[in-house]
Amino acid sequence: MIDYRALGGLPKQPLHEHFSPSSSLLSFLAGKQLLLSELPFPFEVVHQHYEHGYIVYKPSIVQHENRYVCVRCGNEDPHLFASFPCARCGEACVYCRKCIKMGRASQCNPLVSSTQIPPSSPFSSSLCWQGTLSPAQQLASDAVCEAIRRDGHLLVWAVCGAGKTEVLFHGIELALSQGKRVCLAAPRTDVILELAPRLKHVFPSVDVVALYGGSEDRGKLASLTLSTTHQLLRYHQAFDVMIVDEVDAFPYSVDATLTHTVEQARKPISSLIYLTATPNETWQREVNIGKRHAVTIPARYHRHPLPVPVFEWCGNWKKLWKKKRLPANVINWIHLHLEQKKQAFLFVPHIDFLEQIVPLLKSFHPSIEGVHAEDPLRKEKVQQFRQGHIPLLVTTTILERGVTIPNIDVAVLGAEQAIFTESALVQIAGRVGRSAQYPNGDVRFFHYGKTQEMVAAKRQIERMNKEAAERGLLKTQ
Repeated sequence: MIDYRALGGLPKQPLHEHFSPSSSLLSFLAGKQLLLSELPFPFEVVHQHYEHGYIVYKPSIVQHENRYVCVRCGNEDPHLFASFPCARCGEACVYCRKCIKMGRASQCNPLVSSTQIPPSSPFSSSLCWQGTLSPAQQLASDAVCEAIRRDGHLLVWAVCGAGKTEVLFHGIELALSQGKRVCLAAPRTDVILELAPRLKHVFPSVDVVALYGGSEDRGKLASLTLSTTHQLLRYHQAFDVMIVDEVDAFPYSVDATLTHTVEQARKPISSLIYLTATPNETWQREVNIGKRHAVTIPARYHRHPLPVPVFEWCGNWKKLWKKKRLPANVINWIHLHLEQKKQAFLFVPHIDFLEQIVPLLKSFHPSIEGVHAEDPLRKEKVQQFRQGHIPLLVTTTILERGVTIPNIDVAVLGAEQAIFTESALVQIAGRVGRSAQYPNGDVRFFHYGKTQEMVAAKRQIERMNKEAAERGLLKTQ
């Protein structure tokens, strides 16, 4: 019986002259780190490639003193490890529950990776884009190119609606011209689905793949890869340029595993570029004291200031709702938008509350709808809102980012609730005024007591407007 548990500890042997490696196996493993059980090849074939130095084994689970560590996802939480009677090794085998959806990483199921990654072909004049960058975008684009040239780190702090995707185009073109592999990763699938057709359009001659749960491109290695951060668990030292979009977004902002996956998916010598509209407090402090290299885009491409939130006290709205009533100023705000036929988002803290108030709001207008993460008609409702069929869409924070409607206002009911962090409130405010045709709008935070998060969100928006004005990035009146 093969001692699978010992595979991770075997030394790599030197290459032998009279061995013909399997191109299909090496192609399958190129740039990836997969469980032995995931390989669709006989173990004898896999092991021959190990003995001749083409692949390496690593244990999936290691033990340090009295604790386990998952090598694949970096999990060290003892509550997220368990054991099972394993038919492969005949023992009680410890496995990681944290990354179980990607296949069971267990003590006798080692990780396998290739020692050689085929080079990417350089592309000349790969970018097919006729747009122009604003002065702020151009500065950021230059900084991205410089980070790629020197394999450096960079934070691009760009306000909502600044056009940060366009800022990446020339940097990606530079990397591709040098034969570098580029990965653009984001925490959420819908971001990848939105970016993929755009990048395929502006880089028509480049092989581009999009990786997410259920993707047809899963497991492929391309010159330009778009991937959810979860899918990077399958990659190992594959990318020369790693770009992480929306680093403040859930789940990347709260899951250290995803930081681990980003680090192991990029090469030891590579560039790492973060994009965000709302860096956390620590990152903001590091930027301000010069500890973190960053470039800011404090103005939108249309060079109008960001709409600043208005705080409006609405009393104890929870107590009022027990009588099936909403605050009068909230109702007035809704009626005003219905009369003016101005579309709006109304953000609320919880799904239960959303489902309770939507029937009441439908009495104001039958086409009002609510949407949340568990709504099976979520995509259809958002599309109906885009088409103007829904005048008011009640939503949870699921729509705080990733949805752009040209001419809308937003309100938050219960802005003092813990779910509405500084980041969430800045993103919510960022839904308004994104279009050059409609650069202004109303952002209203209805609250039962101001919070530090609310104040910090407003202060961040005002600070960006001030910086944009000082740098001459706003249109003169």
